[in-house]
Amino acid sequence: MRVIGPDEIRRRISARAAIAAMRDAVLAQARGECDTPMPMHVDLSAGGGGEVHIKSSYRRGGRHFALKVAGTYVRRPYGSIVLISVETGETAVYFDDGGYLTDLRTAAVAAMVARELGRRDTALGILGSGVQARLQAQLHAEVLPLERVHVWGRNPARAAACAGDIARLLPGVHVAVAGSPEEVAASATLIATTTAARAPLLRAGDVRPGSHISAVGADSPGKQELDPELLGRASLLLVDSRAQCERLGELQHALSERGRAVEIGAFCAAPVGHDRAGITVADFTGLGAEDLFIAEACAVG
Repeated sequence: MRVIGPDEIRRRISARAAIAAMRDAVLAQARGECDTPMPMHVDLSAGGGGEVHIKSSYRRGGRHFALKVAGTYVRRPYGSIVLISVETGETAVYFDDGGYLTDLRTAAVAAMVARELGRRDTALGILGSGVQARLQAQLHAEVLPLERVHVWGRNPARAAACAGDIARLLPGVHVAVAGSPEEVAASATLIATTTAARAPLLRAGDVRPGSHISAVGADSPGKQELDPELLGRASLLLVDSRAQCERLGELQHALSERGRAVEIGAFCAAPVGHDRAGITVADFTGLGAEDLFIAEACAVG
């Protein structure tokens, strides 16, 4: 068994490689090439922890399938991915990544969608102040001519620390801390929501025409960052998986809109026309196929 640790993982996989891998992953999923079961969630709250997400995928004809376990534990968040041989069942590669590959692919697929939509925003708004907020800024800077980033978080000190880290990651980009989600939406028409909220942070009236929202925080039952009316008003509603988003994503709170939802892989294969003056929303719950493709890209990087 080959073990790849955190430092080597960061050396082996670049932001651009991650973005390319995510496009390949959603296209393969759309073409029916991947066997990707629904995620499994384990509630650890009775033991003082949070929750664990277990995802898997196999691309037909491949040598390995991926199994990812990531969650929030009593002492820290943590995750790892293994590539398992389809011939022997043995673990071929163990990625001791601490959840980094999950975080990276989450930001990478959001940035990829912004590029596929033809966005040319110079300002990015971010709700949240954790690792994912930092990566959203970093990955979007790979595909957009960013000049400004506006960050909001519930904890002002953490939001300020996040803004400082983004400023160091992106020299020349002005980074500001916003006082509210509404201020973020007033400052940017490209918004990434990265929180574990269970009630809407953004209302339909907060968001300007022509805005795009990438919602990555809702990934289990009960989580919610967006007013359901935002999904109803969207001229284009994208989902990574309709089945997953109906159970785990923003779509669980707006099931009347599920018939309008377009899976991201299908959109990448054949872009759907939409009113560019309207609002677009992308609902991300995270695909096992994305974990497979990011792990394979890292293994050969």
